[in-house]
Amino acid sequence: MENKDTVIAAITRAKGRKSLYHFTRERNLPAIAQFDALLSSYTINPLFAGERRSEAKAVNYNGYRITINAHLKIPDSMMDAAITQEQFRTCLDRHVFFWPTLKDCRKMLDTYTRREPDESFAIMEFDARSLLSEHFSAAKLSKYDSGSSPRFPTLCSYRKSPDMFLPLNRFKTVVNNIVPAKASEIREILIEDRVIEVSKHLRAVYADHGKGIPDCWRDLAKPLTDLQIEKERIEQERVE
Repeated sequence: MENKDTVIAAITRAKGRKSLYHFTRERNLPAIAQFDALLSSYTINPLFAGERRSEAKAVNYNGYRITINAHLKIPDSMMDAAITQEQFRTCLDRHVFFWPTLKDCRKMLDTYTRREPDESFAIMEFDARSLLSEHFSAAKLSKYDSGSSPRFPTLCSYRKSPDMFLPLNRFKTVVNNIVPAKASEIREILIEDRVIEVSKHLRAVYADHGKGIPDCWRDLAKPLTDLQIEKERIEQERVE
């Protein structure tokens, strides 16, 4: 097993992988700031674990209203024979999710913007190295978008199960087709249970309306349009 600093350096070496991006709703930002934490949906709402949320659900958590996203309907044919849909949803709900590239984060933002045109969304950008360092034992890597619902399941070379999630401290020690073997294969990063001391790792908060951005993060506020500019900058640096 490689040491902590070596593993994190390997994952964050590329110019386009210096940050981690968390997608949320602008209305959730005050609660995140109040607790200075990102909580898994199970922590926020442990009732009915495993049941599919067919739509976004607003939950009261310690006096704050937090909206958690719906589960996409995953075809049974995408599931590993050893696990049920309910067990997999329970596993997903015990984690906080991040995109390691701006490209994939933008895809999620575009998808939700089309799906919920009246909703205001936000993207939180974190320093990847510091966040992973402080959550090393709870971090996992995925080669695939774990909560996605592939359009053509029969063409997928993997099946969904907790085996998709590689503990960060085992990176490059496990070789099979369902976990990432190199940094460029990492599609998703998960932190089990919660991310603490959010403000310590936060680089920017992107939101179009800005009304939901807490005062303590005002200096980090940027419009969502800046994400496209940042994406183009990263892609240009890669070409150069």
